[in-house]
Amino acid sequence: MITGNRVIAVVPARGGSKSVPGKNIRSLAGKPLIGWSIEAARAVEEIDRIIVSTDDDAIAEVAECFGAEVYRRPDHLATDDALVIDALRDLYATLRREGEPADIMILLEPTCPLRANEDIHQCLVRMVEDHLDSVATFKQADLNPHRAWRLDGTSPSPFIEGANPWRPRQELPSAYQLNGAVYVFYPGRLFEEEGQSLLYGRRGAVIMPAERSIDIDNQMDFAIASLMRENMQ
Repeated sequence: MITGNRVIAVVPARGGSKSVPGKNIRSLAGKPLIGWSIEAARAVEEIDRIIVSTDDDAIAEVAECFGAEVYRRPDHLATDDALVIDALRDLYATLRREGEPADIMILLEPTCPLRANEDIHQCLVRMVEDHLDSVATFKQADLNPHRAWRLDGTSPSPFIEGANPWRPRQELPSAYQLNGAVYVFYPGRLFEEEGQSLLYGRRGAVIMPAERSIDIDNQMDFAIASLMRENMQ
């Protein structure tokens, strides 16, 4: 709890990954992938409940072993095309029916196993102290948009009209991208906002270093994250 607000951390973990089969419970540095996110949340004292939203029995069993609660996701929210924000809306509505205020919600994707509990705590404190509606973690952009190109057939041109892709790196404006590690928001706004964004209203950012920002999408990402996690221990 923070400033009288109940804080719920949600780890969305749908089964059926095609890029890395069994990804969410596959061992990474000796621990199921989802376990890293649950343990990071457990280390943040302001978090009142940790909930794993899943459709998968094996994921549910592992989540409970690591001390998380499990809420079953409806089948229509567990397809390849389902959006996390819709699963969060459904979960929030369920919690409210059960009498849980769920004043603040924290989304922790299991595919970001290198985040630190301090990254979560910093987002939470920033949102409350700066009177924001939502906060997310960012990293420096892998490619500065001023160096991006578009192709018209086989004819290249700068992606940003008027940009000079040949400028020295030191002269380029700073650019950042979401790293997917932490989202903190007031879930009551989920039903007020249309679309897919978890950043709404008065928005804030917390910058994370590249070495903690990996987001696992394929086998190579998994191998890199495993090596980095082992080196962090």
